[in-house]
Amino acid sequence: MIGGEAAAASTGQWKAQRILGHALQSGKISHAYLFHGPSGTGKMAMALAFAKALFCTAGGGQACGECIECRKLEHGNQQELKQIAPDGASIKIEQIRELQRSFAYRNSGAKRMVYIMERAETMTLAAANSLLKFLEEPQSPVVAILITDNGQAILPTIRSRTQWVPFLPLSPEHMLKKLVDEGAPPTLARAAVHLSSGLEGVRKLIQQNEFAEIRNLVIQLGKECSTRFTAAMLTAQKALFKTELAAHMPTVLSMFMLWFKDFTQFQAGRQDKMVFIDQLDWISNHAYNRSFAGWVSCMEHTLEAGKRIRANVPPQLAFEQLLVKLQEG
Repeated sequence: MIGGEAAAASTGQWKAQRILGHALQSGKISHAYLFHGPSGTGKMAMALAFAKALFCTAGGGQACGECIECRKLEHGNQQELKQIAPDGASIKIEQIRELQRSFAYRNSGAKRMVYIMERAETMTLAAANSLLKFLEEPQSPVVAILITDNGQAILPTIRSRTQWVPFLPLSPEHMLKKLVDEGAPPTLARAAVHLSSGLEGVRKLIQQNEFAEIRNLVIQLGKECSTRFTAAMLTAQKALFKTELAAHMPTVLSMFMLWFKDFTQFQAGRQDKMVFIDQLDWISNHAYNRSFAGWVSCMEHTLEAGKRIRANVPPQLAFEQLLVKLQEG
C-alpha cells in the first residue's frame, strides 16, 4: 500500500496499490509508469501520492507527511515535480521539449525528479516521438508517470518502455457511497452508478436536467406497461416522443433495463441491490405478476429495442413495439 491518501482517493484500486507499494518497499522504481483505466478511478490522486512517497526522505512504503519534501508537495511548491496537461486538444512537442530543457540543467547525481502527464493519449505524433527518445535514455533520478483512460491509444513503442499500472472500474457500491457523501441525491445516484463506469461520467449524468425526468418517466412507464397498457402508449407519445427526452433513448432504455432487473432482485431476496429502492412497496406488490424468467424476457425485449434503434428503426416505432411485447409477456 502507498498510504491512506491514495487509498481514500482510489478506493478499490488494490492492483495499482500493490504494484506501487511493492516498488516503494523494494526500492525497485521503474523509470516510467503508465496509469491506465476508466476516468474517475483516482489515477491522478494515486500519481500524486506515489510522487509524494518517492520524494519522502523518511523511506519505506509510504510518505511520512512530515518531512520537508512531503510538505513541499502538499503546499504545491515541490520544484522537482513537473505536471503536463494538454495545451488545448493535445500535448504538443513544445511541451515535451520544455520538459527536456528543465532536465538538461540537472546532472546525473541530482535528487529524484518526477513528471506526471495527464491524458497522455492526446500527445501529437511529434510529441510522442520526442518523449520516446527521452524514455530510451532514462536518467536514473527521473520517474515518468503517464496517465490515460485508454492505454491502447498510447504509441506502442512508448507502452513497451513503461510499467503498466491498471486502474479498475469502480464498483457501483463504491461510487454510490462516494456520491452520497458528496451530497448527490441517493435515488438518482443509485441509477447513475449502473449507467457509467467512472465517477466523472456518473456525476455528469446526475447533473443533467433530464436525468431525474427520465427516471420518473421510466417509473411511470414501468408501472403502466404492467397494468395499464393503453396508458403506457399515451405516456410514451406525450411524455417521451413529444419532448426533449426523445433525444436520450439509450439512457431511457438502459434505465428501463434496471427497472425490470429490480423485480428479479426482489424475487432473489436481494432488495439491497435494487436501484429503484424508493419504489420497493410497489415492486413488492407486483414482483410475482411474472416469473423470474418473465422479467428476464422483459430485459431481453428492452435490449432488442436498443438494437433495432441502432439498426435505424425509428425510435418511436421500436419503443412502441417494445411496449406491445411487454404486454404480451
